[in-house]
Amino acid sequence: MKLFYRKTGNGSPLIIVHGLYGSSDNWVNIGKQLAENYTVYMIDQRNHGRSPFANSNTYNDLRNDLEEFFEQHKIEKATLLGHSMGGKVAMWFAADFPEKVEKLVIADISPKNYLQLNDDSQFYLHQNILLAMQEIDFSIIKSRNDVDDFMAEKIDNKQIRGFLLKNVVMDKVTKRYKWRLNAEVLYDYLEEIVSGVNRNWLDDRIPITSYPVIFIRGMKSKYILPEDEKLIKDIYPDSRIIDIPDAGHWLHAEQPEKFMNAVLLCC
Repeated sequence: MKLFYRKTGNGSPLIIVHGLYGSSDNWVNIGKQLAENYTVYMIDQRNHGRSPFANSNTYNDLRNDLEEFFEQHKIEKATLLGHSMGGKVAMWFAADFPEKVEKLVIADISPKNYLQLNDDSQFYLHQNILLAMQEIDFSIIKSRNDVDDFMAEKIDNKQIRGFLLKNVVMDKVTKRYKWRLNAEVLYDYLEEIVSGVNRNWLDDRIPITSYPVIFIRGMKSKYILPEDEKLIKDIYPDSRIIDIPDAGHWLHAEQPEKFMNAVLLCC
């Protein structure tokens, strides 16, 4: 698959892999700063942003897309910076292609199964979001505010809605608003997105020591909990965890300066 990407800077390659509902658009400011030291590639993963939609969205698909990206751009080795779902993609790719990885920087995700069957689980949160996205009738939508009003009936969190609204664009052909992500397919593959790339997936590679690994954690986020630290160290015994105070899951947007300092400290 030929992924959409943004490229900036000079130096050794660094590839930014966004998370669920994200795109390269969300990383432009970080990319510009990293471009002082790196050739930065910000990709849109399949079913997101300006990249093609597909009927499948497994971690094997996303890993293969990243491998193709390396080949298409003649990248022999790169630092990978992955956030959330993109962090899992980066970990899965690095496990299969260690010779292609200079460093692995994982933003606010752990190599664990997040499929916990209770009302506040990540699975049900994202299921609710993706169902709400599919229920919107864009034939009656006149503005992004209309989308926000509809989503507010389903999703209380204003910050989450604001992030989702970045995916609302005007279709140049139909002149109607639409989602710039494939909510139907992401919903179909949500269970794997939430549960995949966990210890069981990596078990035959443990311990992983072929490349430096750094985790950056938002201290207001619940994605990397204190009990996850042992799991991370079991898999990546030489890894480091860097904490960002006053940051939640979207730590790069909430605390961009502190996030940049952490990335530059890693890299």
